[in-house]
Amino acid sequence: MYLEQLRTTDKIAGHFGCNGTTVLRHLRRFKIPVRRRGPCIDGNLGRRRPVITIVSKDADLLETVRHCLGLTTPVRDHRGGYGHHCSRLRWQDRALYEWFCEIGLSPAKSLTLRPLTVPDRYFADFFRGCIDGDGSVLVYTDRYHATKCERYIYERLYVSIVSASYAFIEWLRTTVHRLTSVNGSIGARQRPGTNPLWKLRYAKAESIQLLRWMYYASDVPCLRRKRAKAEKFLCPLGHTPTGRTGRPRVGWLYNGAQHK
Repeated sequence: MYLEQLRTTDKIAGHFGCNGTTVLRHLRRFKIPVRRRGPCIDGNLGRRRPVITIVSKDADLLETVRHCLGLTTPVRDHRGGYGHHCSRLRWQDRALYEWFCEIGLSPAKSLTLRPLTVPDRYFADFFRGCIDGDGSVLVYTDRYHATKCERYIYERLYVSIVSASYAFIEWLRTTVHRLTSVNGSIGARQRPGTNPLWKLRYAKAESIQLLRWMYYASDVPCLRRKRAKAEKFLCPLGHTPTGRTGRPRVGWLYNGAQHK
C-alpha cells in the first residue's frame, strides 16, 4: 500500500482500523523510508509485477517522460499526503523493468540505492534527471551584510541533490568530479528515529559549471521550472564594474552586453 499504491499513512491506518502513528512505527521497524508530508514526488518499481510508477507535482515532467519513452499511458491525477494534488504516470514494461534492475535499481530503492551502470556519455543527462527529481536549483539574493554596506549584496546559487543512500550520493560526487573536475560537498541531517538524509551540494562557481554541463543543448529533456532558474547562468559571463566592494562575485553579471 505504501510503496506501490503510494497511499498515505493515514489512509493505511484507516484501512486497518489503527492510527497513523502505528503505521509509522512499523515502517521504521522494517526500515522503509518514510515520505515527507505533502505532495508525493517519487518513482518506484513494483515488487511483484513489472510496474513502473512516477508521481510528481510537475505534470510537465511526466509528459516529458511519456514523450521520451513513446508511452500511450495517460498522466492521471493523484492525491498525496494532506490531500495535495499530484500527477501520476504508471505503466507496465517488463523489458524496461528488468533493465532498470540490471543497472542497479530495485523496489524500495531509497536506502538500498548504490552506484548504477551509467555510461559516461549519458551521465550529464542522468545527473540532470536526478536534479529534476530529487534535487534543486536554488537562486536567491543575500542581503545579510547590506546593513554594513549597501553594496554587500550577493546573488547566491546552489545546485544540490538529496538521498537516503550515502553510497549513491558519494558515487554521484565522485563521478561528477571525474567528468567535470567539480568537487561539491556532502552533508547530512537526521531527526530522531529516522535514517540520515544525505545532501550533495555545489556552491556558485561550481554550480555555474555544472549547469552548463547539464544543459548542454537548448532542447534537452528537463523540468522547465528548474531550467528557467538556470537560464541566465547558461549565458556567457559578462563583467563586473571596476572598484567593487566586498568579496569577488563569481559570475555576478551574466550578460554584460544587455546590462551596459
